[in-house]
Amino acid sequence: MTQRRTIVLMPTYDERDALPVTAERLLAAAPDVTLLVIDDGSPDGTGEVADAMAATDARVRVLHRPAKQGLGAAYLAGMRLALDEGFDTIVTMDADGSHPAAVLPSMLEAAERAELVIGSRWVPGGGTVDWPAHRRLISRGGTLYAQLALGLGVADMTAGYRVYDAGLLRRILEHDVSSQGYCFQIDMTRRADDAGARIAEVPITFRERELGRSKMSSGIVAEALLKTTAWGVGRRAARLRGALDRLRRTQTVR
Repeated sequence: MTQRRTIVLMPTYDERDALPVTAERLLAAAPDVTLLVIDDGSPDGTGEVADAMAATDARVRVLHRPAKQGLGAAYLAGMRLALDEGFDTIVTMDADGSHPAAVLPSMLEAAERAELVIGSRWVPGGGTVDWPAHRRLISRGGTLYAQLALGLGVADMTAGYRVYDAGLLRRILEHDVSSQGYCFQIDMTRRADDAGARIAEVPITFRERELGRSKMSSGIVAEALLKTTAWGVGRRAARLRGALDRLRRTQTVR
């Protein structure tokens, strides 16, 4: 069997210290992948650090963007580049060391049977380390709310450590995706489910970032709540319309 070409998308903004450490761990755990650093004009020089890494390791590439435009926009730019260049498998991963690189081989193995694999904190065997109580509450609460609003059984809706099949991403990106930040992962999960994707979850231990500071804000959380509510209302309305259409067809046949 031909080996699937895999690319890891790693957005960065002010991750100068964390990026080299995370990249080294990633390429040690999965030496055959390509790493694409997507830097949004980091003022701390992260882009230059990434360029220096790429100059000495052919597996590392850099996509420079002129300014900070949001996590979702960075991922979408990387996804489109990956699809244009014919990669078979697309991984999303944080640069701050919170996603365990050692688990990626297991996630890639699971991707042989699923179109979306999520590195999950909230399935048996998963968990968090050194995470503040308020962050744990936001993550668990966000997932529970998204599950209820959208009617999905995915245990970790907000996880950012993921493996996508290229075919699934092509189907998703046929439609406009404009979500940002915390909301982006929920949006991509519901779109994968709407596309009929097989979704699997692999347990991970998520660690609070080792270097730098979190980009989470109250505005990001508020956006997620508002959009998730709107998506949930839309999904239920669509299901109701479908049920009414089926009922009308049944009555017409009679």
